[in-house]
Amino acid sequence: MSTNRLVAIGLTAAVALTTAGCAESPVASRTEAEPPAASAAGYPVTLENCGVKQTFTKAPSRVVVMNGASVAEVSTLLALGLKDRIVVNQQSYGRSEVPGRADAIKALPKGGIELNDAFDIPREAMLGQSPDLVLSTTAYGFDAKNGFATRDQLKAVGANTYISPQGCDQDTSRMTIEDSRTLLRDLGKVFGVSDRAEKLIAASDKRIAEISAKVEGEEKPDVMVLFSNMTMGGNDFSSVVAKGIYNDILARAGGANAFESASTTSFADLSKEKVAAGDVDALVVISYNDPDPTAYAEKLLKEFPQWSAAKNDAYVVLSDSIYLGPSNDVAVEKIARTLHPDAL
Repeated sequence: MSTNRLVAIGLTAAVALTTAGCAESPVASRTEAEPPAASAAGYPVTLENCGVKQTFTKAPSRVVVMNGASVAEVSTLLALGLKDRIVVNQQSYGRSEVPGRADAIKALPKGGIELNDAFDIPREAMLGQSPDLVLSTTAYGFDAKNGFATRDQLKAVGANTYISPQGCDQDTSRMTIEDSRTLLRDLGKVFGVSDRAEKLIAASDKRIAEISAKVEGEEKPDVMVLFSNMTMGGNDFSSVVAKGIYNDILARAGGANAFESASTTSFADLSKEKVAAGDVDALVVISYNDPDPTAYAEKLLKEFPQWSAAKNDAYVVLSDSIYLGPSNDVAVEKIARTLHPDAL
């Protein structure tokens, strides 16, 4: 979920937090996987990632997960039952649609590292962890200009590296649900748990197909997707989603992005007037470390009473399921229930 690391995570997070609550729609039950049995079968494994070919002679056991304004990587590891391989994790949103995931992430070791100005792991601290695998959301996390250990430097100390799908050129505007499948498959291969990865993919695909079939032929509401209490530009609404995996998820749920044409990149930077002029039938508010995104959603609906979304109180609050990661089917279901309650 990174556009240049969500503006280098230096995103001016205007976290004006208030208290409110709203019950979420039910979704399919989920739990994180149990750790897989250790096995050396199937190695060596060779994987080409962002133009770098790497060989794994065994499953990594000292994994460092960089921040990257993401939880895709750590959530994928947890879904594959690999939490015991993580020696340092810097990813967290504080919330999750998957029961137990937020607490599981919170319990992972952080390594006692003092983060740099980009809120991530600086070079010397990274090398000091003696990792055998380092995961980064985009190439930003291996750029020496940003104070990070490069892929070559990590290779020199015996560590392989992995950049998540669409992260090679730091442009996530082309990301789709297929990239979530790729992330699961790649890590399944690296850790020798491909069978588990394929089961997760099959279950997710089955649920998405079921939901899409139920909403097929329905009118597609125009949906505004944005981050809760976050500014990334100069206008009042600078964290509005324009392109990326969000649009693929909306389409599977029977909706369309009301502001897809507002930017050629992942995010649009919009004035209040532009937002007010939009035809918004429903609202998807994404929480990034905001403990009360529901209050933000309700505030927006009061601010724009002319929206159909306001008249019908049509909104849903999400966190990790709408990003790259193993739980996109949860986002599809939650959004579909908001857009087409009578169809599901």
